Amino acid sequence: MTNTLYCFGESGNAYKAALALELAGVDWQPRFVDFFKGEGRSAAFLELNPMGEVPVLDASGTILTQSGVIQDWVMEATGKLGGDHREILRWTIYDNQKISGVAGPLRFMMNFLPAEKRNADVLAFLTGRLNAALNVLERHLAGQDWVVGDSLTCADISCAGYLFYEEPFNFNRADWPAIDTWLTRIQSVPGWKHPYDLMQRALPV
Repeated sequence: MTNTLYCFGESGNAYKAALALELAGVDWQPRFVDFFKGEGRSAAFLELNPMGEVPVLDASGTILTQSGVIQDWVMEATGKLGGDHREILRWTIYDNQKISGVAGPLRFMMNFLPAEKRNADVLAFLTGRLNAALNVLERHLAGQDWVVGDSLTCADISCAGYLFYEEPFNFNRADWPAIDTWLTRIQSVPGWKHPYDLMQRALPV
């Protein structure tokens, strides 16, 4: 049975799940969630995931939510993209709290929130938090090719999830040489795809 990922292209968290499924060779299909028109708050979707968020994976009848949980399922089900489990978990939590947890709201505010609702002080605060988190990742990657171990793992996919988007969120790859080299390395992995090539966009280009 095909696994179905409820997602939309602008979601970096959905991208982490989609890319893990794709690179691990899982048989899956995307199911578009029209997030910006409120589908995530609909009764039908809340019955599927009371958190009202994507991604949601219907793994042959087993419902999994949260990108890190879905990535963990991918590693367990396929034996791919894994390694030192605690280290992968450590960096996944770091990403969720420090990188994606800041980059997501920052990118949303700068691109998808009406201009009159964008607070300059909040944007400056989030930018500072993101830079602090990326400094940690930059130092870490200056001494090794991958976040954990000597090959691509879900830790890389998690930490890189938001960093492939072109919409401005005060992140410039050229300012982070180790991160830039690492992102290029991920893009060179056979089967890598951009988020908008894996999932339908909710908003027009």
